[in-house]
Amino acid sequence: MNATELKIAAGLEKAFSRHGFAEPSVEALRDAAGVSLRTLYKYTPSREMMVRSALEHRHRRYIAHLFDGLPEDPGTALPEIIGRVAGWMQKEATHGCLFHAAVASSPHDPELRALLQRHKAEVADRAVSATGLTGREVDLTLVIEGLTQSWPLYREEAVESALRLSNTIFTSQ
Repeated sequence: MNATELKIAAGLEKAFSRHGFAEPSVEALRDAAGVSLRTLYKYTPSREMMVRSALEHRHRRYIAHLFDGLPEDPGTALPEIIGRVAGWMQKEATHGCLFHAAVASSPHDPELRALLQRHKAEVADRAVSATGLTGREVDLTLVIEGLTQSWPLYREEAVESALRLSNTIFTSQ
């Protein structure tokens, strides 16, 4: 991804995160991306491509936020991941998961569904790798996704619950 593509993707991600997928006009998206309309359409020739570009950018940032520099001790990795998810939700996703919001805004788009599935699968795979909980992808997904989905309603209570549930995963091995 070159500097212009990165600038566009970052601006689009921010615009969709703040305003949803239906509200921002192309002009608002152009302004958020900080480029001319011609440049915006050169790199993202349709609104669907704009959404995908924003989500790909979001995916890379989320993965880096959750997994870069994790402790090597599997016993401390999961509480750290949960803390990082909470930090992300507080700063980046106060309304919930942007991937789920994208699919909800366009429920019949198979490419968006595939992007959502790929994103969630990578989160689960990396969580398994970090925690050593091989075969527990669904358990880890449930804890992480439960936190992201319940954050808008429960905030810190959701974090505490996710930490309690994660302890049961380790003790039930």
